[in-house]
Amino acid sequence: MSVTSRYREAWEGFWREASDEPGAVFWDAGPERTAAVHLALFEPYLTSADLPLVDLGCGNGTQTRFLADRFPRVLGADLSTAAVDLARRADPDGRAAYRVLDAVDKTDAEALHAELGDANVYVRGVLHQCEPDDRQRLVDTVATLLGERGRVCLVELAEAAKGVLMGLAADPAGPPAKLAPVFRHGIAPGDVSDAAIPEYLGAAGLTVVTSGELPLVTTEHTAEGTRIELPSRWYVAGRRA
Repeated sequence: MSVTSRYREAWEGFWREASDEPGAVFWDAGPERTAAVHLALFEPYLTSADLPLVDLGCGNGTQTRFLADRFPRVLGADLSTAAVDLARRADPDGRAAYRVLDAVDKTDAEALHAELGDANVYVRGVLHQCEPDDRQRLVDTVATLLGERGRVCLVELAEAAKGVLMGLAADPAGPPAKLAPVFRHGIAPGDVSDAAIPEYLGAAGLTVVTSGELPLVTTEHTAEGTRIELPSRWYVAGRRA
């Protein structure tokens, strides 16, 4: 089972249009505000920091490059060829590896696990953008990549974030400039309830080790100059507590 052609093309269109300037993408805040904060929460629960790390839904690789300095082998994976091309161009020294991956395709997930072995996984703000029928399959892919020893740090918008985003989109002046392309390409946020995420993890055979709430920082600001932060939740999960 693969993602729909509509969903794939929405992301290709978004990333083909995206600037390669740092901070040009709505959710692409610097690692010091994102991956570094999440890593501090994630690292104490790793069963092995020597495992490869997969940044699933890596986009243009901003967080991937940061993570590559902290794990022995890091792979950024994304559905979009255009995103992966951006990530590679931004990483001329090859600090990380990058590849196109359909994260809801079971065969692709199994092939990657066979190549890497058990891995730790970082996935930030991907699930709410998935089409509803693909959400469990994406979490199943995470479980496949983890194997028996890996752990996932899953950061996802809280359900309250949709109201914030829709309020920004409904502004008479239009949505903020960096948010507008998200809606224009048809990848507006979906409805993922806070209660659903532990259920997805459990159905994939994973146990939540710890979780909490933390704002997801964006690169955009309100008209008054306040940085936009979205309610989010984070989870660390694995096969063994």
